[in-house]
Amino acid sequence: MKNILITGCSSGIGYDTAHYLSKNGYKVYATARKQADVDRLKKDGLDAYLLDVTSAQDISKMFQTILKNDTNIYAVLNNAGYGQPGAVEDITTEVLKEQFETNFFGLHEVTHQALKIMRKQGYGRIIQHSSVLGIISLRFRGAYNASKYAIEGLCDTLRLELMGTHIYVSTINTGPVRSDFRKNATKMFQKNIKLKGSIFEKEYKEQLLGVDKKETDTFTKNSDVVIKNILDALTSKKPQPRYYNTFATHLLATLKRMLPTNLLDKILVKI
Repeated sequence: MKNILITGCSSGIGYDTAHYLSKNGYKVYATARKQADVDRLKKDGLDAYLLDVTSAQDISKMFQTILKNDTNIYAVLNNAGYGQPGAVEDITTEVLKEQFETNFFGLHEVTHQALKIMRKQGYGRIIQHSSVLGIISLRFRGAYNASKYAIEGLCDTLRLELMGTHIYVSTINTGPVRSDFRKNATKMFQKNIKLKGSIFEKEYKEQLLGVDKKETDTFTKNSDVVIKNILDALTSKKPQPRYYNTFATHLLATLKRMLPTNLLDKILVKI
């Protein structure tokens, strides 16, 4: 039985993927940062563990646990992450660092440690959860955009360095999917961004503070559109280097390839 380590399984795509793969022949090591979420996953019947991806020690212990049980590791899905809304000028450097600690440096540490194991065993799959916002940028998403753009650069380099091996790196570019992501992003905005007195105060109130109400828009899809591509990345003899999920991702990626930057900016500023 092939196994997979999945980070960020508390809700949404991570939670749904862990359940789907567990029911379809994979030994899933589902992880979350909070004990309550781990307990919930265990109650669901999953093999779940506490893991904070910002802790190299936690990650090392997790891999030790897997190798003790299975002696190898087939795949890793780096799914842990969150969104930090707010205009770039309203985001402190410390808040930006916190965004990178989870979204980028945590992903890198898991990848770094996984690669040591996969190099020795001679095979493996690493699936990195990026975003449509790793392809294009939107206003008030600067911290998140930057963290996802960084993932793109890391993965593009990794593929070149792993060429000719049996270790494959796939990047998942997900558009709007129903989950707790928007709700949690709103909480991070309220925690870290000073609303009163900001030049964007009016727009924040209109566009960000009610963002969790947009789950019913036609562009937002269920997590099965992502799981389908994750499954392909796990099973294909030669998985794709990049998977686009949702019409929004396909559309915006196409516009970026085709349009001059100035014209694209005029479109993106209206989203």
